[in-house]
Amino acid sequence: MNYVIGMDIGTSGLKSLKVNMEGDVVDQYSVSYHTDHPHSGYSEMDPEVWYQATIESLTYFFKQNDVQDIVGISFSGQMHGLVTIDEQGDVIRPAILWNDTRTADEVRSLLDTVGLETFLRETQNTVLEGFTLPKLMWVRRHEPDHYNRIHKIMLPKDYIAFRLTGNVLSEPSDASGTSLFNVKEGAWSTPLLQQLDIRADILPDIIPSHGKNGVLTDDIKQQLGISHDVAIYQGGADNACGALGSGITDDKTQMVSIGTSGVALSIQNDPQFENDGSVHYFNHCVPNQNYMMGVTLSAGYSLGWLKKLLRPDEDFEQFLEGLEETKAGANGLLFTPYLLGERTPYNDTTIRSSFMGLDATTTDNDLKRAVIEGITFSIHESVNIIRQSGTPITQIVSIGGGAKNADWRQIQADIFNAQIITLTQEQGPAYGAAILAAMGAGWFEDFQDIREQWISYRDTVQPNTEQHQIYQKLFPIYQSVYQQTQAISQQLLSFK
Repeated sequence: MNYVIGMDIGTSGLKSLKVNMEGDVVDQYSVSYHTDHPHSGYSEMDPEVWYQATIESLTYFFKQNDVQDIVGISFSGQMHGLVTIDEQGDVIRPAILWNDTRTADEVRSLLDTVGLETFLRETQNTVLEGFTLPKLMWVRRHEPDHYNRIHKIMLPKDYIAFRLTGNVLSEPSDASGTSLFNVKEGAWSTPLLQQLDIRADILPDIIPSHGKNGVLTDDIKQQLGISHDVAIYQGGADNACGALGSGITDDKTQMVSIGTSGVALSIQNDPQFENDGSVHYFNHCVPNQNYMMGVTLSAGYSLGWLKKLLRPDEDFEQFLEGLEETKAGANGLLFTPYLLGERTPYNDTTIRSSFMGLDATTTDNDLKRAVIEGITFSIHESVNIIRQSGTPITQIVSIGGGAKNADWRQIQADIFNAQIITLTQEQGPAYGAAILAAMGAGWFEDFQDIREQWISYRDTVQPNTEQHQIYQKLFPIYQSVYQQTQAISQQLLSFK
């Protein structure tokens, strides 16, 4: 029996899965770490932390008796982070992560000088503070000595592949989130690089997500105590790998993921599709597949915030008890989940949350339901955009915290007006990384085969027509709250 290892290089930790040829997770290992916040709005990490976590994880797997049967490793990685190395391969400065917000001036400058129209034409996306290009421009402006030393830039998981093999490569799903990659052409945008005076040779060459980067170096093999070659496959962006691990390999099924943030994702392969910048439009880690994705910044984060205020000592399962005691619409209470601003469709860092409809009869269960409905309404903004692009949505795979609670699953079905299904085995993006390693190793003919054999579903929830009609009336009211409170939010920020 052969095995592959899928590693998810996340923001707060690294999760690794050992998977056999039947798709069973036979072992797993996790390492936690912390990001650095040297100034307000900064979010950084020394890439060495990821590498040491990788070596710790591999040491765990390679100390076992069946070590000779591990044939391949691949990765899922947090998107957008900027890793810079010099000609010796040494890291120049800490990686600037996806949730770093220091680049507001760079984004404004890029949109003023290059223009939204050019970004949409050359990359099919707008440019945002979290993306890689503004981080690179920030380094050029504020740390010119560091910028001038740059030999290559990489995304976080690509840096780990480089450390394991010595080869600097990337792949389309992560490159899509840099603001430098043409999604429709599957290549770096030469006109954009020329306009911005960025050397093309600092960018990695692109291979398929399941393409082979190389094999473990002799030094690492010696460190791990192995003698056989182990192939390293490039891997994919975390959202793409999460979708792959949920069975999203074509346009028949969509995905909603509710973790700290929330995501609605759908395959979009229409060559005529033109993104207006309200959603993300990226290459999938499945060849010849693209996807559109909307993001809610404070999904589970909003529920965690409320729990901390009301019931800090309870777990989420206990906290959500009593939801059935209130009804759709939370007895006239609405919540907008804008605690950290909002991404889709507003791309607004200044908007803040509101409770609308609080009165003397409001209960804690009303508050909980309003927050859950508000999170789901926000994700429905993205589902709506996907539908308006011409994609029919009748079945959604729900993953993350929102899939774990029966009441929340029903609320999703009723708001989205779609069948909600959950995975039998939900392992997150690391499982998608394992699928990429299995495909790279040639275990399956194509991604449809591996989906049919490795992915299965458990719960199925149908929408309730009566509840859906209530939410249909509430949704436009929810949407109006943004327009009515946006100016107020900006004024209140001056009092922070």
